[in-house]
Amino acid sequence: MDLNTVTSITPARHRDDLRALAPDVAPLAGGSELFASPQAHLTGLVDLQTFGWPALTVTRDGLEIAATCTLAELSRLPPEPGWNAHPLFLQCCTALFGSFKVWEVATVGGNLCAALPAGPMTTLAAALDAELLVWRRDGTDELLAAADFVTGNSTNVLETGDVLRSLRLPTSSLRSHTAFRSISLSPVGRSGAVLVGRLDSDGGFVLTVTAATVRPIQLRYPSLPEAAGLRRDIDAIDGWFTDAHGAADWRQAMSRLLGEEVRQELERKLQAA
Repeated sequence: MDLNTVTSITPARHRDDLRALAPDVAPLAGGSELFASPQAHLTGLVDLQTFGWPALTVTRDGLEIAATCTLAELSRLPPEPGWNAHPLFLQCCTALFGSFKVWEVATVGGNLCAALPAGPMTTLAAALDAELLVWRRDGTDELLAAADFVTGNSTNVLETGDVLRSLRLPTSSLRSHTAFRSISLSPVGRSGAVLVGRLDSDGGFVLTVTAATVRPIQLRYPSLPEAAGLRRDIDAIDGWFTDAHGAADWRQAMSRLLGEEVRQELERKLQAA
């Protein structure tokens, strides 16, 4: 969709260029969400791609993903030795409501900032306990837990002038075993529920629930829980979401089902270890 009210595009090459951001001037990365609907309030854009941030950087502490990294780039990330969670990258990319063509432009950061309940990059970041580096408008940096970044349906913690710079995934999470489940009302529809289980090296278990809720919900246990306990805790979740892609009670029921599938898959991996 053409944004015919936009009269200026500022290529950002220095952090000072972000001062142009305003209520009527938005950051531009891939643009797949920005250009998907009318934005009549916008008069300008600030292009973040011109920063030239490296898309993916393997570090001693884990993996840094630039906010401007595309889903296509993320999906092609080669596995590192010991990264048992590596399949989760492709699994989350395929949960996007969009074709492979969209993967070439849609960015990890843009998907997070859109803050849609079904945002698969929100799922990935929260499930692996990523830290998000935010450049605040006042020039300061802030690290935030990914699970706390999205606050509701299409809302997040960013204020006007703030920019999401990168995601930092710790080695400890990347070495964990994961199990992924998703469901939608149609074969190519937007996800109605996405659940990721993570079994850490110390035996701890984390279940991340997204798409079914307005924001990521995490259930944490010192060890793999029994089926009844997990079901009870899923039922106690608040914030189930209703829209055209699924009613709240259906999403809750599917989360019970998928949560138990996740638990059983990781139980089998634990027994096989």
